[in-house]
Amino acid sequence: MPALIGRRMVEPMDGLQILPLAVTMMLGPQIMSAIIFVTTPRAVRVSLGFLAGVALATTAGTAIMLGLAALLDLGDSSDNGSSGKIIQYVLVGLLAAAALKNWLGRATAEPPKWLTTLMAADPGKAFKVGLLVILVMPSDIMIMMTVGVNLAQNDASFAEALPFIALTVLVAALPLLITLLFHKRAEAAMPRIRDWMNSHSWLVNIIVCVIFIVLIL
Repeated sequence: MPALIGRRMVEPMDGLQILPLAVTMMLGPQIMSAIIFVTTPRAVRVSLGFLAGVALATTAGTAIMLGLAALLDLGDSSDNGSSGKIIQYVLVGLLAAAALKNWLGRATAEPPKWLTTLMAADPGKAFKVGLLVILVMPSDIMIMMTVGVNLAQNDASFAEALPFIALTVLVAALPLLITLLFHKRAEAAMPRIRDWMNSHSWLVNIIVCVIFIVLIL
């Protein structure tokens, strides 16, 4: 499990450590957007625009979080009263509250209304969506903060974050890759997956919160 906020790593993150972070980055409206884009008439062009937005947003967001973390005194990772530990406890509390809110509101939960407008998106709009689903989603901001703090505590350069960024983009590209590899089957399956995720958005949100709590702790 990756050393996260409030912990100090002996070695840089490897593939097995960043994979859960990259997957969690794309759970929720992020992957739902990617699935919707591959069901549009111009699936490839629109999806590539979306992926460009995701790549830029993840790169910029992680760089900003690394810069901010480098300016902060996070304290000793073994000190439960250190700034790093306090940030960790606050994040866990916020995520637990978000999971509880989604559970209590599951009966009336609906996916974000903007998702229904994506079927008519062009590459430019898809690019903007790729930016926004990373930069304005609280869970993604938390994950990029985690990576930034991790790098800062290990005196690592931004280059150490490139595998995390690349893996996040790869996860975002999975719907497009599956569609290109399994054309007919994917065309039939993707709309069903899209509809299921739309009707179970509350469950997807809870899964995101639980996964990230486990990663932090």
